[in-house]
Amino acid sequence: MPEQPSLFDSPASVEPSRAKQEPEPEPASSGRVLRVLHSSDWHLGRLLYGQKRYEEFEAFLGWMQAQLAQQAVDILLIAGDLFDTTTPSNRAQSLYYRFLHGVASSGCRHVVIIGGNHDSPSFLNAPAALLKALDVHVVGQACDDPADEVVVLRDDQNRPEAIICAVPYLRDRDIRQAEAGESLEDKDRKLVAGIRQHYAAVCAAAEQVRSELGPDIPLIGMGHLFAAGGKTLEGDGVRDLYVGSLAQVGADAFPDNLDYVALGHLHVPQSVAGYSHIRYSGSPLPMGFGEAKQQKSLCLVEFDGREPRIEQLEIPVFQRLERLRGDKAYLQSQLEQLAQASQSIWLEVHYEGDEVAADLRQWLEQAIAGTDLKVLRVRNNRVVERVLSSQVEQETLDELQPSEVFARALAAHQVPESQQPTLTHLFNSVLQSLDEDDSRAE
Repeated sequence: MPEQPSLFDSPASVEPSRAKQEPEPEPASSGRVLRVLHSSDWHLGRLLYGQKRYEEFEAFLGWMQAQLAQQAVDILLIAGDLFDTTTPSNRAQSLYYRFLHGVASSGCRHVVIIGGNHDSPSFLNAPAALLKALDVHVVGQACDDPADEVVVLRDDQNRPEAIICAVPYLRDRDIRQAEAGESLEDKDRKLVAGIRQHYAAVCAAAEQVRSELGPDIPLIGMGHLFAAGGKTLEGDGVRDLYVGSLAQVGADAFPDNLDYVALGHLHVPQSVAGYSHIRYSGSPLPMGFGEAKQQKSLCLVEFDGREPRIEQLEIPVFQRLERLRGDKAYLQSQLEQLAQASQSIWLEVHYEGDEVAADLRQWLEQAIAGTDLKVLRVRNNRVVERVLSSQVEQETLDELQPSEVFARALAAHQVPESQQPTLTHLFNSVLQSLDEDDSRAE
């Protein structure tokens, strides 16, 4: 496929400071300010009601690369769900690799990436050795030895500047053993206990490293999970990570020796249980119209020693989304007002009039003809059709991603867990093939 244009530059070669030959390490010193940027849940390749969003993703990545330089960021943390499916399209992969290549020109010394529940561990891990030459550290799945999830980052003088507990999304098979006859409550309890034990083991290994390198080095945890009490929004695509389970961990699952915890999975920027140092950065783009009015942000964390100072770096809107509700008269006035903005606006329209509007879609298309408005979804609340049996009230098929529908089909037909990864991979391969056919058609 032809190379896609990019809004961000890629250096022709690695900077001299990243050469393999390193000076002798010096003792860790205090008083040096360390700047860390925390991001997650990019979901590269995600569709919005069938609409491709590559231009948005590219604009965001270009903006973030510029921020790495402007904010003098030393370390970038990406806490999972870089891609929306386990078999990302060629264009999504191109955006990912071109961004990582371009980070080298920003002055950011290190990137640490963990896998999320949407990511393929094998896909993320495959180029890990090559990416490490660019100081990009990837942990796509849980390691047999918890110490292998501990990443020591060093500055340009080869002094240790941070220790990262890079814990990826922990799959069921990573943290518990299934037993015949166990109840859902037993499974849930084992999952939570397994997550706690894994974090305890990784953090203990990291503390041992810190005791050898210096007590003032920040210890930063990463994770991709659902913390108890976390906020979600309608249409954000966030589902329970463990099918049939409500397994959620409390803030006490993260050991006290962690100076900051960079989490992914929830798309709303938030702290966990009132702990300001345990945070979700949230998704950089709205994943659905329910997030249209939400201010997206990244977490910028500054360490002077081990004490974090946290601020939110607001992300611009790259594609405006609007949700409209009302009868035809109200919708007409809103459409006319939005058209005057002379900018691309994607719409979700909820018709709530008393009259039956059988020609609603045709009427809307006529109303927006010749404007920069585009209707992605129409919901006629006079005729709410339940197309999918679900625990979520009034959930319809067009509110779900294809991968989510397939996952539910597997669960509904009680497909053995051992067979699900293979079937999911085959299904995603079909989706990727269709996506690439569409790209060639464009």
